[in-house]
Amino acid sequence: MIKRLFILLLCVAMVPRLNAASLPDLGDVAASELSPQAERRLGESIIQEIRLRDNAYLDDPEVEEYVGRLGQRLVASGPAPNQQFDFFVVRDGTLNAFALPGGYIGVHTGLILAAESESELASVLGHEIAHVTQRHIAQLVGKQGQASMVMLASMLVAVLAARSNSQISEAAVAAGQAGVIQSQLGYTRDFEREADRIGLQTLESAGFDVRGMPGFFERLQRAGRLYENNAPSYLRTHPLTAERISDMGNRVGQMRYRQVPDSPEFGFVRAKLRVAAAAPLDAVRELEALVAKSPNVAAQNYGLARAYFAAGRLDDAEKTLEPLRREKPGSPFLESFAAELRSARRDAPGAVEILDAATRRFPDNRSLRYARMDALLEAGRAQEAATLARSGIQDRSDDARLWTYVARSEAALGHRTAQHRAQAEVYVLQGSLLAAIEQLEIARRAGDGDFYQLSAVDARMRELKAEERQRREEKRNGG
Repeated sequence: MIKRLFILLLCVAMVPRLNAASLPDLGDVAASELSPQAERRLGESIIQEIRLRDNAYLDDPEVEEYVGRLGQRLVASGPAPNQQFDFFVVRDGTLNAFALPGGYIGVHTGLILAAESESELASVLGHEIAHVTQRHIAQLVGKQGQASMVMLASMLVAVLAARSNSQISEAAVAAGQAGVIQSQLGYTRDFEREADRIGLQTLESAGFDVRGMPGFFERLQRAGRLYENNAPSYLRTHPLTAERISDMGNRVGQMRYRQVPDSPEFGFVRAKLRVAAAAPLDAVRELEALVAKSPNVAAQNYGLARAYFAAGRLDDAEKTLEPLRREKPGSPFLESFAAELRSARRDAPGAVEILDAATRRFPDNRSLRYARMDALLEAGRAQEAATLARSGIQDRSDDARLWTYVARSEAALGHRTAQHRAQAEVYVLQGSLLAAIEQLEIARRAGDGDFYQLSAVDARMRELKAEERQRREEKRNGG
Protein backbone atom coordinates (compact mmCIF):
# COMPACT_ATOMS: atom_id res chain seq x y z
CA MET A 1 0.00 0.00 0.00
CA ILE A 2 2.62 2.56 1.04
CA LYS A 3 4.95 1.49 -1.76
CA ARG A 4 2.15 2.22 -4.23
CA LEU A 5 1.45 5.55 -2.59
CA PHE A 6 5.10 6.59 -2.85
CA ILE A 7 5.32 5.65 -6.52
CA LEU A 8 2.11 7.54 -7.22
CA LEU A 9 3.45 10.61 -5.41
CA LEU A 10 6.53 10.55 -7.62
CA CYS A 11 4.43 10.02 -10.74
CA VAL A 12 2.31 13.06 -10.01
CA ALA A 13 5.31 15.12 -8.97
CA MET A 14 7.14 14.49 -12.24
CA VAL A 15 4.30 15.37 -14.65
CA PRO A 16 4.62 16.97 -17.15
CA ARG A 17 7.85 15.67 -18.67
CA LEU A 18 10.89 17.75 -17.85
CA ASN A 19 14.02 18.24 -19.88
CA ALA A 20 16.96 17.20 -17.70
CA ALA A 21 19.20 19.69 -19.49
CA SER A 22 17.04 22.59 -18.27
CA LEU A 23 17.13 21.56 -14.63
CA PRO A 24 19.07 23.60 -12.06
CA ASP A 25 22.09 22.20 -10.25
CA LEU A 26 21.12 19.57 -7.70
CA GLY A 27 21.94 21.86 -4.80
CA ASP A 28 19.94 24.77 -6.20
CA VAL A 29 16.37 24.80 -4.95
CA ALA A 30 15.88 28.54 -5.18
CA ALA A 31 13.43 28.10 -8.05
CA SER A 32 11.33 25.64 -6.08
CA GLU A 33 7.91 26.86 -5.02
CA LEU A 34 7.62 24.20 -2.34
CA SER A 35 8.93 25.77 0.85
CA PRO A 36 10.32 23.65 3.70
CA GLN A 37 7.21 24.55 5.72
CA ALA A 38 4.88 23.49 2.91
CA GLU A 39 6.90 20.31 2.39
CA ARG A 40 6.58 19.46 6.09
CA ARG A 41 2.82 20.10 6.03
CA LEU A 42 2.47 17.82 3.01
CA GLY A 43 4.46 15.10 4.75
CA GLU A 44 2.36 15.48 7.91
CA SER A 45 -0.86 15.02 5.97
CA ILE A 46 0.48 11.89 4.26
CA ILE A 47 1.80 10.25 7.43
CA GLN A 48 -1.43 11.03 9.30
CA GLU A 49 -3.39 9.20 6.61
CA ILE A 50 -0.98 6.28 6.67
CA ARG A 51 -1.22 5.91 10.46
CA LEU A 52 -5.00 6.18 10.45
CA ARG A 53 -5.95 4.14 7.40
CA ASP A 54 -3.15 1.74 6.52
CA ASN A 55 -3.11 -1.49 8.51
CA ALA A 56 0.47 -2.08 7.39
CA TYR A 57 1.71 0.74 9.65
CA LEU A 58 3.59 -1.01 12.47
CA ASP A 59 2.48 0.41 15.81
CA ASP A 60 5.29 -1.15 17.83
CA PRO A 61 7.02 1.35 20.15
CA GLU A 62 10.13 -0.83 20.59
CA VAL A 63 10.81 -1.30 16.88
CA GLU A 64 9.92 2.29 16.07
CA GLU A 65 12.18 3.62 18.81
CA TYR A 66 15.12 1.52 17.62
CA VAL A 67 14.77 2.66 14.01
CA GLY A 68 14.26 6.24 15.19
CA ARG A 69 17.42 6.19 17.32
CA LEU A 70 19.42 4.72 14.45
CA GLY A 71 18.03 7.34 12.07
CA GLN A 72 18.66 10.25 14.44
CA ARG A 73 22.25 9.12 14.95
CA LEU A 74 22.73 9.43 11.20
CA VAL A 75 20.89 12.76 11.01
CA ALA A 76 23.18 14.19 13.70
CA SER A 77 26.20 13.28 11.56
CA GLY A 78 24.71 14.45 8.27
CA PRO A 79 24.65 17.77 6.42
CA ALA A 80 21.53 19.06 8.24
CA PRO A 81 21.78 17.92 11.89
CA ASN A 82 19.06 20.31 13.06
CA GLN A 83 16.47 19.28 10.46
CA GLN A 84 13.38 17.50 11.76
CA PHE A 85 13.05 13.82 10.85
CA ASP A 86 10.55 11.14 11.81
CA PHE A 87 11.09 7.43 11.17
CA PHE A 88 8.40 4.76 11.01
CA VAL A 89 8.13 1.09 10.10
CA VAL A 90 5.78 -0.66 7.69
CA ARG A 91 4.72 -4.29 8.12
CA ASP A 92 5.67 -5.52 4.67
CA GLY A 93 7.94 -8.39 3.65
CA THR A 94 9.28 -6.61 0.56
CA LEU A 95 12.69 -4.95 0.53
CA ASN A 96 11.88 -1.27 0.55
CA ALA A 97 12.46 2.07 2.25
CA PHE A 98 11.28 5.51 1.17
CA ALA A 99 11.36 9.20 2.02
CA LEU A 100 8.19 11.26 2.12
CA PRO A 101 8.12 15.07 1.93
CA GLY A 102 9.19 16.88 5.08
CA GLY A 103 11.56 14.32 6.57
CA TYR A 104 9.28 11.32 7.12
CA ILE A 105 11.17 8.10 6.35
CA GLY A 106 9.54 4.69 6.22
CA VAL A 107 11.26 1.29 6.35
CA HIS A 108 9.69 -2.05 5.48
CA THR A 109 10.14 -4.89 7.93
CA GLY A 110 11.41 -6.98 5.02
CA LEU A 111 14.35 -4.63 4.54
CA ILE A 112 15.27 -4.79 8.23
CA LEU A 113 15.24 -8.58 8.09
CA ALA A 114 17.29 -8.63 4.88
CA ALA A 115 20.06 -6.45 6.33
CA GLU A 116 22.92 -8.67 7.49
CA SER A 117 24.48 -5.96 9.64
CA GLU A 118 23.44 -2.76 11.36
CA SER A 119 25.71 -0.82 9.03
CA GLU A 120 23.78 -2.18 6.05
CA LEU A 121 20.49 -0.98 7.51
CA ALA A 122 22.08 2.36 8.40
CA SER A 123 23.33 2.74 4.82
CA VAL A 124 19.77 2.64 3.46
CA LEU A 125 18.57 5.13 6.08
CA GLY A 126 21.51 7.40 5.27
CA HIS A 127 20.59 7.27 1.59
CA GLU A 128 16.98 8.23 2.34
CA ILE A 129 18.06 11.00 4.72
CA ALA A 130 20.18 12.45 1.90
CA HIS A 131 17.14 12.56 -0.39
CA VAL A 132 15.47 14.74 2.23
CA THR A 133 18.39 17.01 3.15
CA GLN A 134 19.09 17.68 -0.54
CA ARG A 135 15.36 18.39 -1.02
CA HIS A 136 15.02 16.04 -3.99
CA ILE A 137 11.27 15.56 -3.48
CA ALA A 138 10.83 19.30 -2.99
CA GLN A 139 12.55 19.95 -6.30
CA LEU A 140 10.40 17.43 -8.14
CA VAL A 141 7.19 18.75 -6.65
CA GLY A 142 8.20 22.39 -6.55
CA LYS A 143 8.90 22.53 -10.28
CA GLN A 144 5.16 22.00 -10.78
CA GLY A 145 4.03 24.75 -8.40
CA GLN A 146 0.85 24.82 -6.34
CA ALA A 147 -1.11 22.81 -8.92
CA SER A 148 1.09 19.84 -8.11
CA MET A 149 0.26 20.18 -4.41
CA VAL A 150 -3.44 19.88 -5.22
CA MET A 151 -2.78 16.90 -7.47
CA LEU A 152 -0.74 15.21 -4.75
CA ALA A 153 -3.50 15.66 -2.19
CA SER A 154 -6.13 14.36 -4.61
CA MET A 155 -3.99 11.37 -5.53
CA LEU A 156 -3.42 10.57 -1.84
CA VAL A 157 -7.16 10.55 -1.16
CA ALA A 158 -7.79 8.37 -4.22
CA VAL A 159 -5.15 5.81 -3.23
CA LEU A 160 -6.38 5.52 0.35
CA ALA A 161 -9.98 5.26 -0.85
CA ALA A 162 -8.96 2.39 -3.13
CA ARG A 163 -7.67 0.22 -0.27
CA SER A 164 -10.52 -2.25 -0.69
CA ASN A 165 -9.95 -2.51 -4.44
CA SER A 166 -6.29 -3.17 -5.18
CA GLN A 167 -6.93 -3.20 -8.93
CA ILE A 168 -7.60 0.54 -8.84
CA SER A 169 -4.24 1.26 -7.24
CA GLU A 170 -2.40 -1.19 -9.49
CA ALA A 171 -3.93 0.40 -12.59
CA ALA A 172 -2.91 3.86 -11.45
CA VAL A 173 0.65 2.70 -10.79
CA ALA A 174 0.88 0.98 -14.17
CA ALA A 175 -0.35 4.10 -15.96
CA GLY A 176 2.11 6.31 -14.12
CA GLN A 177 5.11 4.03 -14.47
CA ALA A 178 4.68 3.40 -18.16
CA GLY A 179 5.74 6.83 -19.39
CA VAL A 180 6.58 9.15 -16.54
CA ILE A 181 9.12 7.27 -14.46
CA GLN A 182 10.90 5.78 -17.46
CA SER A 183 11.16 9.17 -19.20
CA GLN A 184 12.66 10.70 -16.04
CA LEU A 185 15.17 7.91 -15.34
CA GLY A 186 18.22 10.00 -16.24
CA TYR A 187 17.06 12.76 -13.94
CA THR A 188 16.34 10.50 -10.98
CA ARG A 189 19.70 8.78 -11.36
CA ASP A 190 21.35 12.14 -10.69
CA PHE A 191 19.47 12.26 -7.39
CA GLU A 192 20.40 8.67 -6.62
CA ARG A 193 24.10 9.34 -7.18
CA GLU A 194 23.96 12.39 -4.93
CA ALA A 195 22.11 10.45 -2.23
CA ASP A 196 24.76 7.70 -2.48
CA ARG A 197 27.60 10.19 -2.06
CA ILE A 198 26.11 12.09 0.87
CA GLY A 199 24.70 8.95 2.48
CA LEU A 200 28.14 7.35 2.40
CA GLN A 201 29.72 10.41 4.04
CA THR A 202 27.02 10.38 6.71
CA LEU A 203 27.55 6.67 7.32
CA GLU A 204 31.26 7.24 7.93
CA SER A 205 30.70 10.29 10.14
CA ALA A 206 28.20 8.36 12.27
CA GLY A 207 30.78 5.62 12.94
CA PHE A 208 29.35 2.80 10.82
CA ASP A 209 31.13 0.42 8.46
CA VAL A 210 30.97 2.15 5.06
CA ARG A 211 31.28 -1.22 3.30
CA GLY A 212 27.69 -1.81 4.35
CA MET A 213 26.36 0.43 1.57
CA PRO A 214 27.91 -1.17 -1.56
CA GLY A 215 27.57 -4.61 0.02
CA PHE A 216 23.84 -4.30 0.62
CA PHE A 217 23.20 -2.66 -2.75
CA GLU A 218 25.10 -5.43 -4.53
CA ARG A 219 22.85 -8.04 -2.89
CA LEU A 220 19.80 -6.05 -3.94
CA GLN A 221 21.07 -5.95 -7.49
CA ARG A 222 21.68 -9.73 -7.50
CA ALA A 223 18.16 -10.27 -6.23
CA GLY A 224 16.91 -8.10 -9.08
CA ARG A 225 18.73 -10.29 -11.63
CA LEU A 226 17.38 -13.49 -10.13
CA TYR A 227 13.80 -12.25 -10.08
CA GLU A 228 13.51 -9.95 -13.09
CA ASN A 229 9.73 -9.76 -12.93
CA ASN A 230 9.66 -9.33 -9.16
CA ALA A 231 12.69 -7.21 -8.35
CA PRO A 232 13.02 -5.79 -4.82
CA SER A 233 10.75 -2.78 -4.36
CA TYR A 234 13.76 -0.65 -3.50
CA LEU A 235 15.18 -1.19 -6.98
CA ARG A 236 11.92 -0.10 -8.62
CA THR A 237 11.80 3.22 -6.76
CA HIS A 238 15.61 3.68 -6.60
CA PRO A 239 17.11 2.73 -9.98
CA LEU A 240 20.35 0.87 -9.28
CA THR A 241 23.11 0.61 -11.88
CA ALA A 242 26.51 -1.05 -12.05
CA GLU A 243 27.96 2.46 -12.38
CA ARG A 244 26.47 3.48 -9.01
CA ILE A 245 27.75 0.38 -7.26
CA SER A 246 31.19 0.85 -8.82
CA ASP A 247 31.24 4.50 -7.73
CA MET A 248 30.30 3.51 -4.18
CA GLY A 249 33.00 0.86 -4.15
CA ASN A 250 35.63 3.34 -5.33
CA ARG A 251 34.65 5.86 -2.65
CA VAL A 252 34.68 3.19 0.06
CA GLY A 253 38.16 2.13 -1.06
CA GLN A 254 39.44 5.60 -0.23
CA MET A 255 37.91 5.63 3.25
CA ARG A 256 39.44 4.34 6.46
CA TYR A 257 38.63 0.71 7.23
CA ARG A 258 36.51 0.32 10.32
CA GLN A 259 35.04 -2.91 11.68
CA VAL A 260 31.88 -2.02 13.59
CA PRO A 261 30.01 -4.56 15.74
CA ASP A 262 26.23 -4.54 15.63
CA SER A 263 24.35 -3.26 18.65
CA PRO A 264 22.43 -5.93 20.62
CA GLU A 265 19.22 -4.05 19.77
CA PHE A 266 19.73 -4.67 16.06
CA GLY A 267 19.59 -8.41 16.67
CA PHE A 268 16.64 -8.14 19.07
CA VAL A 269 14.59 -6.09 16.60
CA ARG A 270 15.23 -8.55 13.79
CA ALA A 271 14.38 -11.50 16.04
CA LYS A 272 11.13 -9.87 17.14
CA LEU A 273 10.13 -9.10 13.55
CA ARG A 274 11.08 -12.59 12.39
CA VAL A 275 8.83 -14.21 14.98
CA ALA A 276 5.96 -11.82 14.22
CA ALA A 277 6.16 -12.62 10.50
CA ALA A 278 5.79 -16.39 10.95
CA ALA A 279 3.20 -18.77 12.33
CA PRO A 280 4.07 -19.57 16.00
CA LEU A 281 4.91 -23.23 15.45
CA ASP A 282 7.02 -22.42 12.38
CA ALA A 283 8.85 -19.73 14.34
CA VAL A 284 9.56 -22.19 17.17
CA ARG A 285 11.01 -24.77 14.77
CA GLU A 286 13.12 -22.18 12.95
CA LEU A 287 14.53 -20.58 16.11
CA GLU A 288 15.17 -23.91 17.84
CA ALA A 289 17.26 -24.95 14.85
CA LEU A 290 19.22 -21.69 14.90
CA VAL A 291 19.87 -21.89 18.65
CA ALA A 292 20.98 -25.50 18.31
CA LYS A 293 23.65 -24.36 15.82
CA SER A 294 24.67 -21.21 17.75
CA PRO A 295 23.54 -21.58 21.36
CA ASN A 296 25.27 -18.42 22.64
CA VAL A 297 23.74 -15.85 20.28
CA ALA A 298 21.58 -13.64 22.50
CA ALA A 299 19.31 -12.39 19.73
CA GLN A 300 18.44 -15.92 18.61
CA ASN A 301 17.66 -17.01 22.16
CA TYR A 302 15.49 -13.90 22.57
CA GLY A 303 13.72 -14.80 19.34
CA LEU A 304 13.18 -18.36 20.56
CA ALA A 305 11.70 -17.06 23.83
CA ARG A 306 9.34 -14.86 21.84
CA ALA A 307 8.40 -17.79 19.61
CA TYR A 308 7.57 -19.90 22.68
CA PHE A 309 5.48 -17.02 24.00
CA ALA A 310 3.58 -16.73 20.71
CA ALA A 311 2.92 -20.47 20.85
CA GLY A 312 1.55 -20.21 24.41
CA ARG A 313 4.54 -21.97 26.01
CA LEU A 314 5.10 -19.47 28.81
CA ASP A 315 7.30 -21.72 30.97
CA ASP A 316 9.67 -22.35 28.07
CA ALA A 317 9.68 -18.64 27.21
CA GLU A 318 10.68 -17.66 30.76
CA LYS A 319 13.26 -20.42 31.02
CA THR A 320 14.89 -19.20 27.79
CA LEU A 321 14.70 -15.50 28.68
CA GLU A 322 16.02 -15.51 32.25
CA PRO A 323 19.68 -16.36 31.46
CA LEU A 324 19.72 -13.48 28.96
CA ARG A 325 18.48 -11.03 31.61
CA ARG A 326 21.37 -12.00 33.90
CA GLU A 327 23.96 -11.05 31.27
CA LYS A 328 25.55 -7.59 31.33
CA PRO A 329 24.86 -4.88 30.33
CA GLY A 330 21.32 -6.06 29.62
CA SER A 331 18.76 -4.52 27.30
CA PRO A 332 15.38 -2.77 27.47
CA PHE A 333 14.08 -5.41 25.04
CA LEU A 334 14.71 -8.17 27.57
CA GLU A 335 13.13 -6.30 30.48
CA SER A 336 10.10 -5.27 28.48
CA PHE A 337 9.54 -8.86 27.39
CA ALA A 338 9.97 -10.13 30.97
CA ALA A 339 7.21 -7.73 32.03
CA GLU A 340 5.06 -8.90 29.12
CA LEU A 341 5.41 -12.47 30.38
CA ARG A 342 4.38 -11.38 33.89
CA SER A 343 1.28 -9.71 32.45
CA ALA A 344 0.44 -12.85 30.48
CA ARG A 345 0.40 -14.71 33.81
CA ARG A 346 -2.00 -12.06 35.18
CA ASP A 347 0.70 -10.73 37.48
CA ALA A 348 0.38 -7.00 36.85
CA PRO A 349 2.20 -6.04 40.09
CA GLY A 350 5.12 -8.23 39.01
CA ALA A 351 5.19 -6.52 35.61
CA VAL A 352 5.20 -3.09 37.28
CA GLU A 353 8.08 -4.14 39.53
CA ILE A 354 10.17 -5.26 36.54
CA LEU A 355 9.42 -2.07 34.62
CA ASP A 356 10.07 0.20 37.60
CA ALA A 357 13.58 -1.24 37.84
CA ALA A 358 14.06 -1.20 34.06
CA THR A 359 13.14 2.48 33.69
CA ARG A 360 15.66 3.33 36.39
CA ARG A 361 18.36 1.42 34.47
CA PHE A 362 17.33 2.81 31.07
CA PRO A 363 15.79 6.23 31.83
CA ASP A 364 15.89 7.43 28.22
CA ASN A 365 13.94 4.51 26.78
CA ARG A 366 10.45 5.64 25.76
CA SER A 367 9.03 2.20 24.98
CA LEU A 368 9.77 1.08 28.55
CA ARG A 369 7.79 4.06 29.85
CA TYR A 370 4.85 3.15 27.61
CA ALA A 371 5.00 -0.44 28.87
CA ARG A 372 5.16 0.81 32.46
CA MET A 373 2.01 2.90 31.99
CA ASP A 374 0.24 -0.12 30.52
CA ALA A 375 1.26 -2.22 33.52
CA LEU A 376 0.18 0.47 35.99
CA LEU A 377 -3.26 0.64 34.38
CA GLU A 378 -3.51 -3.14 34.43
CA ALA A 379 -2.56 -3.13 38.12
CA GLY A 380 -5.30 -0.61 38.91
CA ARG A 381 -2.85 2.23 39.59
CA ALA A 382 -4.41 4.71 37.17
CA GLN A 383 -3.38 7.83 39.08
CA GLU A 384 0.29 6.89 38.83
CA ALA A 385 -0.14 6.15 35.13
CA ALA A 386 -1.78 9.55 34.60
CA THR A 387 1.01 11.33 36.49
CA LEU A 388 3.66 9.53 34.46
CA ALA A 389 1.92 10.30 31.15
CA ARG A 390 1.42 13.99 31.98
CA SER A 391 5.05 14.24 33.06
CA GLY A 392 6.11 12.89 29.67
CA ILE A 393 3.91 15.38 27.86
CA GLN A 394 5.87 18.23 29.44
CA ASP A 395 8.78 17.20 27.20
CA ARG A 396 6.89 15.67 24.25
CA SER A 397 3.56 17.40 23.79
CA ASP A 398 3.36 16.00 20.24
CA ASP A 399 3.40 12.37 21.40
CA ALA A 400 -0.04 10.91 20.61
CA ARG A 401 0.73 7.75 22.60
CA LEU A 402 1.25 9.79 25.78
CA TRP A 403 -2.03 11.65 25.28
CA THR A 404 -3.73 8.28 24.76
CA TYR A 405 -2.37 7.10 28.12
CA VAL A 406 -3.65 10.29 29.75
CA ALA A 407 -7.10 9.65 28.27
CA ARG A 408 -7.09 6.00 29.37
CA SER A 409 -5.89 6.88 32.85
CA GLU A 410 -8.46 9.63 33.36
CA ALA A 411 -11.20 7.31 32.07
CA ALA A 412 -10.15 4.68 34.63
CA LEU A 413 -10.33 7.34 37.35
CA GLY A 414 -13.80 8.42 36.19
CA HIS A 415 -12.63 11.93 35.22
CA ARG A 416 -14.68 12.42 32.05
CA THR A 417 -13.77 16.05 31.38
CA ALA A 418 -10.04 15.29 31.59
CA GLN A 419 -10.50 12.09 29.57
CA HIS A 420 -12.16 13.79 26.60
CA ARG A 421 -9.85 16.79 26.82
CA ALA A 422 -6.87 14.42 26.40
CA GLN A 423 -8.57 12.44 23.65
CA ALA A 424 -9.06 15.69 21.76
CA GLU A 425 -5.26 16.13 21.67
CA VAL A 426 -4.89 12.61 20.27
CA TYR A 427 -7.19 13.54 17.40
CA VAL A 428 -5.37 16.84 16.83
CA LEU A 429 -2.10 14.98 16.40
CA GLN A 430 -3.83 12.57 14.02
CA GLY A 431 -5.04 15.48 11.92
CA SER A 432 -8.75 15.07 12.78
CA LEU A 433 -9.73 18.55 13.93
CA LEU A 434 -13.48 17.97 13.74
CA ALA A 435 -13.19 14.85 15.91
CA ALA A 436 -11.04 16.83 18.36
CA ILE A 437 -13.63 19.62 18.58
CA GLU A 438 -16.34 17.04 19.20
CA GLN A 439 -14.30 15.60 22.09
CA LEU A 440 -13.96 19.06 23.62
CA GLU A 441 -17.70 19.58 23.33
CA ILE A 442 -18.23 16.27 25.17
CA ALA A 443 -15.72 17.40 27.80
CA ARG A 444 -17.65 20.67 28.22
CA ARG A 445 -20.87 18.72 28.90
CA ALA A 446 -19.31 16.04 31.12
CA GLY A 447 -20.26 17.87 34.31
CA ASP A 448 -17.23 17.00 36.42
CA GLY A 449 -14.78 19.72 35.39
CA ASP A 450 -13.85 22.65 37.61
CA PHE A 451 -13.63 26.27 36.49
CA TYR A 452 -9.99 26.04 35.43
CA GLN A 453 -10.49 22.81 33.46
CA LEU A 454 -13.53 24.20 31.63
CA SER A 455 -11.71 27.45 30.87
CA ALA A 456 -8.87 25.42 29.31
CA VAL A 457 -11.39 23.38 27.30
CA ASP A 458 -13.08 26.56 26.00
CA ALA A 459 -9.76 28.17 25.07
CA ARG A 460 -8.60 25.05 23.22
CA MET A 461 -11.92 24.77 21.41
CA ARG A 462 -11.63 28.36 20.17
CA GLU A 463 -8.12 27.61 18.86
CA LEU A 464 -9.20 24.47 17.01
CA LYS A 465 -12.32 26.06 15.53
CA ALA A 466 -10.21 28.95 14.23
CA GLU A 467 -7.73 26.48 12.73
CA GLU A 468 -10.56 24.51 11.11
CA ARG A 469 -12.02 27.69 9.61
CA GLN A 470 -8.60 28.59 8.22
CA ARG A 471 -8.27 25.14 6.64
CA ARG A 472 -11.68 25.44 5.00
CA GLU A 473 -10.76 28.89 3.70
CA GLU A 474 -7.49 27.61 2.26
CA LYS A 475 -9.32 24.73 0.62
CA ARG A 476 -11.84 27.10 -0.99
CA ASN A 477 -9.00 29.25 -2.26
CA GLY A 478 -7.14 26.25 -3.65
CA GLY A 479 -4.25 26.59 -1.15
